[in-house]
Amino acid sequence: MVVAKRTIKNQLTLPKAVVEQAGIADYYDVICDNGRIVLTPLHPGGAAAARTRLVELGISEADVAEAVTWARRP
Repeated sequence: MVVAKRTIKNQLTLPKAVVEQAGIADYYDVICDNGRIVLTPLHPGGAAAARTRLVELGISEADVAEAVTWARRP
């Protein structure tokens, strides 16, 4: 068990061991799930990297749209 204390300004410092295990990120998605606070590391540049990779692979926006339509079929 690792403990983090909330400050008077509602701030938490994430323990080093937790950050190392989850992966270092500057931004986190925060949700409340049945009384638990869940932090998910976000990587804002990830979408740009994915778009670049799709271009490298020759996959167009139309290809992606077609794949989504196919995946959503009943």
